[in-house]
Amino acid sequence: MSDHSDTLEKAEVAKPEAVDNGADEFELARMGYKQELKRELGLLQVLRPNSIHSQTANELIVFKNFGVSFSIISVITGIPSLFLYGLNTGGPAVMVWGWVIVACATMLVGLAMAEVCSAHPTSGGPYFWAAMLSEPGNAPLASWITGWFNLLGQVAVTTGISFGCANFLSTLCTFNTSFTPTSRTTMGIYAAILVSQGLINTFGVHLLKYLNNISVWWHAAGTTSLVIAILARAPSHQSADFVFRTFIDNTGISGSEGWGARASNEYVCVIGILMAQYTLTGFDASAHMTEETHNAAMAGSIGIVMAIGVSAVLGWFLILGLLFSIQDLDTTIASPTGQPVAQIFLDTVGNRGAIVLMVIVIGAMYFCGTFSITSNSRMMFAFARDGGIPGHSFFRKVDSKRGTPIGTVWLACTLSFILGLPSLGSAVAFSAATSIATIGLYISYAIPIALRVFYRKRFVRGPFHLGAFSIPISVAAVAWIAFISIVFLLPQANPVDSQTLNYAPVAVGIVILYSVGFWVLSARKWFVGPVRQISGKSEHCTPPDKISLFQAE
Repeated sequence: MSDHSDTLEKAEVAKPEAVDNGADEFELARMGYKQELKRELGLLQVLRPNSIHSQTANELIVFKNFGVSFSIISVITGIPSLFLYGLNTGGPAVMVWGWVIVACATMLVGLAMAEVCSAHPTSGGPYFWAAMLSEPGNAPLASWITGWFNLLGQVAVTTGISFGCANFLSTLCTFNTSFTPTSRTTMGIYAAILVSQGLINTFGVHLLKYLNNISVWWHAAGTTSLVIAILARAPSHQSADFVFRTFIDNTGISGSEGWGARASNEYVCVIGILMAQYTLTGFDASAHMTEETHNAAMAGSIGIVMAIGVSAVLGWFLILGLLFSIQDLDTTIASPTGQPVAQIFLDTVGNRGAIVLMVIVIGAMYFCGTFSITSNSRMMFAFARDGGIPGHSFFRKVDSKRGTPIGTVWLACTLSFILGLPSLGSAVAFSAATSIATIGLYISYAIPIALRVFYRKRFVRGPFHLGAFSIPISVAAVAWIAFISIVFLLPQANPVDSQTLNYAPVAVGIVILYSVGFWVLSARKWFVGPVRQISGKSEHCTPPDKISLFQAE
């Protein structure tokens, strides 16, 4: 047997994760928290049958912390969900090149976040980082604002994912049947999906870790198989000129001119990147799961970066495959199914094949939504643990048997359902929900990154660090987030009325008014930011000037 195999076997016998747990719990205690959630995830795990002793034995890589973010990004969820939006708002050229631009910018955001995550690996994620990176006097306010934006984004992400799953399931039900989906039936399916995902999350990590492994392979193998199938079976293929250069502006509603004529084509291109930016969202899940992860200071950070990188490549591959496989553009856009991706499946692989491919997409969406609730509930649990949400004394509880914050699991499901209700009366409510998700999450990412730049002399780095590139990358990340936060508040369809209103500014405005107003009226008197549990007092966690395990800059 090779030396490498010997090392692996010895490592399995020694079970070093027991040692890692001690270091992880010590680091968590340093930040003021006791270990309550079950720490059963890792960055990756190598599984080998005991009977295999050959150098050529295949190793099955099962991604864990990485898998949660990868499953929530879920290119096979985000791209099909907003494919019609992409075709109408810029068309193939904006979808293809917008994806490349957004992926590069998102990687900068991810790198900056990964650096901060390594220094503060806790379920609180961005809102905890904001407190640790601020001046002590401003830490509660920074934590409060960041927490509420992160909560908004988390809820909206779950809404977008699970409502998209409901839409595709409704579409699948029309194949070879007389079923005609309505907004009410879709909303009922949406509610059922959320309930089932909530039930799964009540079983805790013991079940979720296995679903996580399945989800990673489902997304990777499913996306690859789907693209190969439609490209191989398509009667004809679109030209490279169509895929890489065709610009489409169908942002006008009911015969009205589009934004390209009313404003400019550049405006259409800018709002058209929503499909890409919404899809490449949710990678902070790796941070929210760090209290359930071995070697959290490295695994959480690498999980963030890996999830973005793998998703960026796989997503571009999926976009190209779908665009090259379009048979008739007008039929695809105006598909009787209501979903252009479903029409592409029907045109390329036929009815039976389309059912199989739709099941792959729906399965990925379901996994994505399940893990979105997991991440969402961990963030809410951490925020409640520090007194940041109403009813925090209830929502901070962890079920002793399952090791899961069940209260916040069902809070996440309930809030996501409420946010999806406008879809009953608005034709563009789904794209608005995706805008809210993108804006809410990315603003919560930007605040700690910006504070890391402003107070860089105070920053105590973790084992994952960007070195000399740290500040330039962080500045570029904040600039990009500022740009998209403005862009996705803009109108997406013309003319603007009750049916086409982008209600993202309304939702974001409510969060700003609530968080700032409630802070001024009440929260500033009692909210102290992250609270130390170890001492048994409501003591604010002191930003770590000299108390980190790692070396300061």
